[in-house]
Amino acid sequence: MATAPPAANLRGSFFSSRSLSSHSLPFFSISSLPHTSPFKNLNSSLFFVSHSPLFPSQTHRVSTAPVEQAPAPDFGFDEEITRLKDILSQLRGAKSLEKKIRVLDSDSKVREFFGDGNGRMMSELEPFEAFLLKCLVVAGQEHVLGFEFDWGRRVEAKDDLRKAFYALGNMIEKWSLHNGSEDQTEVVDMAEMEMLNKLLKLLGEMEKFYNCIGGIIGYQIIALELLSPPKSKSHNSTSDIVELHVPSGFNLLENPDQASQAALWGIEGLPELGEIYPIGGAGDRLGLVNPDTGECLPAALLPYCGRTLLEGLIRDLQAREFLYYKIFGKQCMTPVAIMTSSVKNNHKHILALCERLAWFGRGRKNFQLFEQPLVPVVVAEDGKWLVSRSLFPVCKPGGHGAIWKLAHDKGVFKWFYQHGRKGATVRQVSNVVAATDLTLLALAGLGLRHKKKLGFASCARSSGATEGINVLIEKKSSNGHWEYGISCIEYTEFEKYGIIDSSISHRSLQVNYPANTNILYVDLRAAEGVGSSCNASCLPGMVLNLKKKISYADHLGFECSASGGRLECTMQNIADHFINKYSSRCNAGIESGLDTFMVYNERKRVTSSAKKKRKPEDKSLHQTPEGSLLDVMRNAYDILSGSNVNLPKVKENSHYLKFRPPFLIFLHPALGPLWEIIRQKFVGGSITEGSELQLEIAEFFWSDVELEGSLLVHSDNVMGSIAKSNNDEQILHYGTRCSKCKLQKVKVRNKGLNWNSPKNVYWKNEVERFESLKIILHGNAEFEASDITLEGDHVFEVPDGYRMCLYRDNKESGFSISLEPIPTKLVDSGSWYWKYNVEGSHIKLEMVYL
Repeated sequence: MATAPPAANLRGSFFSSRSLSSHSLPFFSISSLPHTSPFKNLNSSLFFVSHSPLFPSQTHRVSTAPVEQAPAPDFGFDEEITRLKDILSQLRGAKSLEKKIRVLDSDSKVREFFGDGNGRMMSELEPFEAFLLKCLVVAGQEHVLGFEFDWGRRVEAKDDLRKAFYALGNMIEKWSLHNGSEDQTEVVDMAEMEMLNKLLKLLGEMEKFYNCIGGIIGYQIIALELLSPPKSKSHNSTSDIVELHVPSGFNLLENPDQASQAALWGIEGLPELGEIYPIGGAGDRLGLVNPDTGECLPAALLPYCGRTLLEGLIRDLQAREFLYYKIFGKQCMTPVAIMTSSVKNNHKHILALCERLAWFGRGRKNFQLFEQPLVPVVVAEDGKWLVSRSLFPVCKPGGHGAIWKLAHDKGVFKWFYQHGRKGATVRQVSNVVAATDLTLLALAGLGLRHKKKLGFASCARSSGATEGINVLIEKKSSNGHWEYGISCIEYTEFEKYGIIDSSISHRSLQVNYPANTNILYVDLRAAEGVGSSCNASCLPGMVLNLKKKISYADHLGFECSASGGRLECTMQNIADHFINKYSSRCNAGIESGLDTFMVYNERKRVTSSAKKKRKPEDKSLHQTPEGSLLDVMRNAYDILSGSNVNLPKVKENSHYLKFRPPFLIFLHPALGPLWEIIRQKFVGGSITEGSELQLEIAEFFWSDVELEGSLLVHSDNVMGSIAKSNNDEQILHYGTRCSKCKLQKVKVRNKGLNWNSPKNVYWKNEVERFESLKIILHGNAEFEASDITLEGDHVFEVPDGYRMCLYRDNKESGFSISLEPIPTKLVDSGSWYWKYNVEGSHIKLEMVYL
């Protein structure tokens, strides 16, 4: 228990010391939240909502009753939950598998379905497999096993038609899968067992992963509790009181010097950081399919700006490692943990991509892939599992909150420790701007420097966005103690808490709250402490989202939909386990002393996602690849205009519903990634409307270049060269044999892009060109041009080990070309390079000639 810190002791901290007085902050005063809340042990039914003078409003009293579809009134949720809890209690008391099976056999559902237990299907099973199926039946899901198979039950006449109906679809499918087999009886038996084995694998993974809540039966209990109607309770004067404040956090926009210092801490701490990517989601809204096979593909494989989304994440990481090398002269290879799933063959596709790209030049040992189990979808009406056909329940990933327990179960935390890591940054694959400028580095730097347990990267919330909000919790418990922490509320919970979305009302109750972007810093020991818990706390933020219909194909192949959802947990709600406790109320500066923290930056530098496919009738580009591309272009404008490069502004998204972007500019992140570094590599010049600039290079200099058309620079060795390791792996060695390019007082004029081509897909970087200037650098090649005009279509390809120079003369072309070998002593370093000097809290560049 901590004593409330005096405000004076907190001055000089990076974190704001804004008062927590209810007179100066908008807050919720809450005497309770429903059981689906991320905040624990709160039990009443009303919010008391008021606002600060900055956002004037009358006080409202809002009911928190759920607004989702009400369950069937004739289904006995309470009775079923009580029955299952009683059985689960008996199972926990049984110390052997044999005794556990005996508990299940005593249940009437098991006796009715399996009869004497001598059915043909059951006779093929091991004891644990039989246990799994009996848990399924006890949980009320016997329909999953089907009526056409011999489970030992006595089939009554009323079951005949249903049995034949289900059997028809399954038999046709089995025979079509094994067409041409001579022994059809044997084929059917093999097909039945193959399908059953898939179900057993699913149930086994589910039983193991959810052991902390009681396995299959525990999963069903929690699902039913979340589906059951809320029970009204009278106000209890001894219950906890909670207020939700707008967190101050550390605003990266307000103090550039402190923001740069935090980023430097992040760079310095890179050898102590890991990277975590939860990419096991289905990504259904993208509708991504293989154009050749029609196979549904996971979101991580979306081709974005010329590469998959996963490749983009690794590029961003390598850019930070290259920056570390440029400052400290040392190689740093960050271990990357990737949570996958089996949905849409996600795990297989991710593994195949990593192998095809030789593990991105990082080595297999620096990657840990661990697969998230799928969970069944339950119907809102009565908690029954949806099935597409017998033995095939409709399943989805159980939310990214599974990552902490799964990381513990799979040894991921220990793997990080073996690599000497203390903390990790977490980002999702669909957010294409998360590593822009200094946000991610500052987040990690503050977390490491101040020994925080969890940090959020946040920004202003976009109107109508499907994203949660970050909040500062202030809680007075019934024992008189005060608790504080940064946490979040998911958008799916807004209506339950009376929070009106700003897309509906400009007087939204959460309009001032910053967005939760799921960009996190996490202390690994603290996260493992939660993930290793033997109770429900290792699965933070469990919810059952019923807002969207679940689409699936039935056993005859017809498309169906139902109101339902699956039990999900949210990784960011691990924050609720890092609440700080004080003996008295804290009135100032409390955020700096908490185990949780938040950094704040401009939205387009923090989050812009490619989550859903744009439809022709859509009136918004929000969360589409098209919309995120515009934010990438806006960031490019901010970078270059800050270097006195004259170029057109990017207008509001609505302008581009029918029109093309004003330009295409793609800058390799290793040019920075910090904007203050990139801006030192550009000086003056202009880029006209409709032009294109693509730079796949890090050692680059632009001075007074005038671009009208397309300029493309591609280099093999952007950040270094590839060399084989002792175990014959391809490893990227930073800073060696980098390609280089200098353009000074060059005018580039060509016809550029064919903006009218129907084949153009700008966010994929798939475009047609009339003309362009292409500079292709192999190996450690160098290119220089100065005081010349390059008109029309040109390709300058420089071989490995050579330096090409273009200079003005009186020829018809207006320039001459020289091509000379790079001296042997300069093969690794090149004839020049950028030297990165840390001066105070900033990085200054110096061009060094050799």
